[in-house]
Amino acid sequence: MFDYNYPDQRGHFGEFGGIYVGETLMPALIEAAAAFEKYIIDKSFLAEFNSLLKHYVGRPTPVYHAGRLSEHIGGAQIYLKREDLAHSGAHKINNTVGQTLLAKYMGKNRVIAETGAGQHGVATATTAALMGMECKVFMGVEDIERQQPNVQRMGLLGATVVPVSSGTGTLKDAMNEAMRYWVEAVEDTFYVIGTVAGPHPYPVMVREFQKIIGIEARTQIKELIGRLPDVLVACVGGGSNAMGLFYPFIGDEVEMIGVEAAGEGIETGRHAAPLCKGTVGVLHGSKSYLLQDEDGQIKHAYSVSAGLDYPGVGPEHSLLKELGRVRYVPVTDDEAIEAFKMLSRFEGIIPALESSHALASALKEARSRSKDEVILVNLSGRGDKDLAHALAIIGKTTK
Repeated sequence: MFDYNYPDQRGHFGEFGGIYVGETLMPALIEAAAAFEKYIIDKSFLAEFNSLLKHYVGRPTPVYHAGRLSEHIGGAQIYLKREDLAHSGAHKINNTVGQTLLAKYMGKNRVIAETGAGQHGVATATTAALMGMECKVFMGVEDIERQQPNVQRMGLLGATVVPVSSGTGTLKDAMNEAMRYWVEAVEDTFYVIGTVAGPHPYPVMVREFQKIIGIEARTQIKELIGRLPDVLVACVGGGSNAMGLFYPFIGDEVEMIGVEAAGEGIETGRHAAPLCKGTVGVLHGSKSYLLQDEDGQIKHAYSVSAGLDYPGVGPEHSLLKELGRVRYVPVTDDEAIEAFKMLSRFEGIIPALESSHALASALKEARSRSKDEVILVNLSGRGDKDLAHALAIIGKTTK
């Protein structure tokens, strides 16, 4: 049994995590932490949360044996945890149901969020509409260009999308702007962070709202194959879908692989892989691995997937890397696009580009393993949002 009990009471995962913010945000974080600790054990809150997951989100999502794809690869059997079938099209909804419900219990009437690929923005706009709350979503102009369908969905759901043109106009800059806004509106506003990053209590709060993925998967895979899988695989940007899958398995004899975006290749510097090629520093209120130069300035991250285009990572992943409990590997844009095409053609499932990174790594693993072994991949989202972007890339490479 792997001995694991994190974070500590101050929100640290070993040397990582914590709260590194200005004084103006401390009251809001203290209030959020106190509310989370109160309601995460409150029977009424948990009953409403679990009811929404079942009747609104559509849980449990199934585990599916990708039989044709496994046969084509000729190695280990690949199974998919179908988070793409959750309401609004990705695992993000689990967390936004939890955080927006928490905001409602706290008496807040407005939620804000940041988004890269748009899935977290759509999920926040969805749950804000459900609970009758005002919603603002901060989004980089580069991501707005790449993710138009999700921008339109957020508008239809009643959210205001706030374009962010500073920096590279991507997820990092959207998060900066959301935090600035929160400082000025903290009294009636709750910040719904979309991943296991940011200051305490967000890393542990998002993990707790996402761990339903791994809890379900443990039961479902045992029903299907009579035992636990040999390997778990999930993509890691900030890392929420990976923590959701991994956390309930941490004490088990199961290998875990977190997949970062290698972009045009780790060696080119055009990537988004802080765990594979970063150093320890502070970003967005917590200490973790990140992409920075010798002077501590944040480097630009790059990935074909807007959802992985982030220069940092959740602090719990940094701890799991240091402990050697999870192996973190890079996957390039080209490898992800190839996996995107393969799952579409062999299984009739169009995955999100984020999930395609996890799938590409699983295909590599499967080729080197026996047919008796089982790899469970978290298919974190569906690919509708990426279709135009991916088809444009595929069109260029096939000319």
